[in-house]
Amino acid sequence: MPSFEKTPQNETQSDAIIPYTEGKNPEKDAWYTAFFIENHLDHNSYPDQVATPEQVRFMVYMKEDERFYPCSDKMFLSIINKNNPDFIQERYNVVLERILKVIDEQIEEPDGNNFLKSLVRIKFMHETRDHIMLPSRLEKRLLRIFINHSHIPDPYLCEKIFRNLQTGNALKSKAFKKALNQIDTSYLTDPPDTISDIRKLADYLELKRLFALSVETSLWTSAKSAGYDEGDFLEIFKRNFTGNGVKLLFDSLCIRENGRAQEARRKILWLMDEAGEVMVDIAIIKNLVKLGHRIIVVFKEGPLFTKIDFIDAIEDESIKGELKGTFFIKDMHLGKNELIKIIRSDNKIIAISDGIHENVNLLLSSTTFARFFKEVDFVISRGHDQKRRFFDTHFQFTQDIYNVSAGDNDSVNISYKPKHPSVIKFSYEDLEKKAVTIIGQMNEAKKKGMTVIFYSGIIGSIPGKIHIAKKIMSVFIQHLKEQLSMTFIINPSEYYEPGMDADDLMYMWEIVQRSGFIDIWRFQTYDDIVDSFRIMGKKIPPEWVGKDATFSTGCTKEMRIACEVLEKHPEMQIIGPSREKFMRRNEYGVGKMYDRRLGVVCNM
Repeated sequence: MPSFEKTPQNETQSDAIIPYTEGKNPEKDAWYTAFFIENHLDHNSYPDQVATPEQVRFMVYMKEDERFYPCSDKMFLSIINKNNPDFIQERYNVVLERILKVIDEQIEEPDGNNFLKSLVRIKFMHETRDHIMLPSRLEKRLLRIFINHSHIPDPYLCEKIFRNLQTGNALKSKAFKKALNQIDTSYLTDPPDTISDIRKLADYLELKRLFALSVETSLWTSAKSAGYDEGDFLEIFKRNFTGNGVKLLFDSLCIRENGRAQEARRKILWLMDEAGEVMVDIAIIKNLVKLGHRIIVVFKEGPLFTKIDFIDAIEDESIKGELKGTFFIKDMHLGKNELIKIIRSDNKIIAISDGIHENVNLLLSSTTFARFFKEVDFVISRGHDQKRRFFDTHFQFTQDIYNVSAGDNDSVNISYKPKHPSVIKFSYEDLEKKAVTIIGQMNEAKKKGMTVIFYSGIIGSIPGKIHIAKKIMSVFIQHLKEQLSMTFIINPSEYYEPGMDADDLMYMWEIVQRSGFIDIWRFQTYDDIVDSFRIMGKKIPPEWVGKDATFSTGCTKEMRIACEVLEKHPEMQIIGPSREKFMRRNEYGVGKMYDRRLGVVCNM
């Protein structure tokens, strides 16, 4: 788990930090570990709240010994190196003033007001004395104190409702609609040559105008916006676009072929931000749906000042009306199979919660959010708070990240951060193609009169022993091939590729297993393992003593599948431990290849 140190100021941003190797400075190592524990961001200390490293890798590209932190590099370095206390304290003070402002705005009764201010200040002093707390984590704790003791579940509910209503009314006005549809003659001096190019130009102009509107804060913060006429909107549409992501984003969104949206539409994860602003975002999203794209809209899990949250999306009448027909997912732990079914459904807009009550924090995000993050084509983030989380850090992600926010000189800034070039991504289409290839091999074997055997055994269920598990399986299957004639034996360990996690493997193999081409489904026994070590000329290590397929989470799931397949194909044989013994393993740790309960045991 590396920490980082600053290099000289003349270095570029990409070179501005270098890994700190643990083991050289025990005191700094302890401070580094304490940083995650004190911020409640350590998975080992808070396994039910903090995502597993494997789940984080759904979203963040990290080296094996690297650890992700949800803040800017500047903030992290200031805390770890303890060399910039003024910067940290300044950020703390901003948080405190913001919470005190909430108290003044919401609590008029003097005694109640003074009590809450005193309580917040006491907690503030306690949490900030060591300068190890992240400002975002401090803000969440202080806001939660206010909510719990004031019994006001959402302090800015009325303001958010008003913002959404005012913005919605502006977008429904005749002035806006007329301005949006007005032809910009500057684009007709060199008109497109084909009808499809004309349509693409129209798509581009409409999206450009909506994106220009998306940073117009007066729509939801100023009463004067209620009187905007066509000229006011046309003036807003003239806003300049800046940033390295402008062309890339519009090229990705404005795709038409033969006048129709391409079949290979984009799956986009759209991170909502502010109330009011959300109404313009929805207008953009509905426009993208018309172009054939599919949008997964992400809201905060609960109240965070004027940020829009999942409850708002369900209950606010302005948002409800615009999101009519949207498929809302409330399950925070959605499995891969269920997720893919939803993606493949007719739902064009899907709404989820990120699972957190603060600005982007991938260590605390829900499993559902992480899995959608992994499956989409790219991510669009909104606003400066989200931009800091994705762009003011050296970390790169598993998806291309865009950010749309207000830029300098009243511009729209679209920033782009490419995914790490070493990211290995297996889409569900990729996994299905691999499954079809294997099924084809099984079919060819059966045509030749061969018996098809599928061998299920331990691969990843003993943490840290994947390599030896694959060796055990391969040695025994080779032994079977030497004993049996006219057999086609599938060795799952031969199909594992770097970058595949348990979700990927189980999805691929379930397609193969339900194909109906398996004659014999053999589950690994302890005798199989004994024979493997005997063939290798080695003694059995203690972690393998007594083990068989019943120890494997994957095999437990596969036995359930085997029983279902047997009902449709009663001629199939099942060999191995009795079915009754497959009950000890229930569910993977997210992204892991072993039962989630084992992670706790291994970390004790």
